[in-house]
Amino acid sequence: MLRIAQATEKELSAIVPLFDAYRVFYNQSTDPRAATSFLRDRLTDGESIIFLAWHSDKAVGFTQLYRTYSSVALQPFFILNDLFVEESHRNQGIGAALLDKAKQYCIATGYKGLALETANDNPAQKLYEKLDWEQDSQFLHYFWKNTKTGR
Repeated sequence: MLRIAQATEKELSAIVPLFDAYRVFYNQSTDPRAATSFLRDRLTDGESIIFLAWHSDKAVGFTQLYRTYSSVALQPFFILNDLFVEESHRNQGIGAALLDKAKQYCIATGYKGLALETANDNPAQKLYEKLDWEQDSQFLHYFWKNTKTGR
């Protein structure tokens, strides 16, 4: 049975292995200690919303949302920054269930919508498009990287 629930700091031990695996998927070094600290700060400070997917009392996936604002629309919206499902549990509808939970949370809170970005070669693009996410063709996205941080 699949269950999606909003995570609290109490679930850190369940989130960290998933979050660390997510970072490794994006070619980062494994670092559970740093992942724990990062996630604890986000949850303690109320800076993100994390939904965990539970299958038979085991956390198998998560998504993380960050609040931001549109000055033009004068409305808040969420950035769906992270979505990850353990490889052994993929193609079972868990990613879709996490995305649906994020949509429902957005509706319940009255936010404008959800934005996400993904790597050009990420196969999850097919899932996003299947679930009515639209690729932005009106705006270009740029990023300035602070090379002085050492990361």
